[in-house]
Amino acid sequence: MQDWQFSIFPNETFIDLSLYQYGGEVCKPSHLFGPATRNHYLFHYILRGKGVLSANNDKGAEIKYHLKAGDGFMIFPGQVTMYIADEKDPWEYMWIEFDGLRVKEALDTVGITMSNPIYHYLYEETHKEMVKHMVHIATSKNATPFDLIGHLYLVLDNMMRSIKVTEQHSGNRLADFYMHETMVFIEQNYMYNISIEDIANNIGLNRSYFGKLFKRETGKTPQSFLLNYRMIKASEYLKRTEMHIADISQAVGYENQLHFSRAFKNVYGLSPMQWRKANRER
Repeated sequence: MQDWQFSIFPNETFIDLSLYQYGGEVCKPSHLFGPATRNHYLFHYILRGKGVLSANNDKGAEIKYHLKAGDGFMIFPGQVTMYIADEKDPWEYMWIEFDGLRVKEALDTVGITMSNPIYHYLYEETHKEMVKHMVHIATSKNATPFDLIGHLYLVLDNMMRSIKVTEQHSGNRLADFYMHETMVFIEQNYMYNISIEDIANNIGLNRSYFGKLFKRETGKTPQSFLLNYRMIKASEYLKRTEMHIADISQAVGYENQLHFSRAFKNVYGLSPMQWRKANRER
């Protein structure tokens, strides 16, 4: 049995789909994780063994799912979950943590939701392709960011096609226009002290309506998206430059370094200095 590894994605300049962390684990009997929540989508695929997932549905009720090899489970941002390996036949799984503007829409098309988080495949060929691309991501040490993102797109594509034949949706063209203009504004102004009202005003929408539209299209609030975008940029500075933390804080729109460090740790689980050290050593 191979030794699984844990990796942090080396470059996160992707908006539609971004990879955060990935890896795998051979669990010991009754190994438990949680209760916990995540900031992003987290998909586990079970290679061997069995276990139980306890997850809150969209109404807050806790549901237990008994899972085995060949199943998968999706954990949603903000969802309270706990999962435990079987005491006699503990599971081994791969996992990928990802996010992006189109993730919620993609999962909605195949019915993977907080109330239905389990992956059961129907089509063997596309299922095998999904597993192949997950293995590539989870075991890659020196792959480039574009290589990893390309395989992540293929994981999601094959995941959807292995569940059922999905319908093509043209979408709301006006909503797409507003989302595009929002992304352009954020990309060009994230380094300044911009507010959600500034973004809404720039595209000519009422702040309240803009917030509802953004949440409907992405599954995230504008505040949480802007926060994550800034932290993504901060991680690039930490990895690629020798800039001081105070300068990075200013570069991503935070005048207060302490506020920046707290926000960074909430997203990545490490302080900026710890994250820089961990990524420089890889």
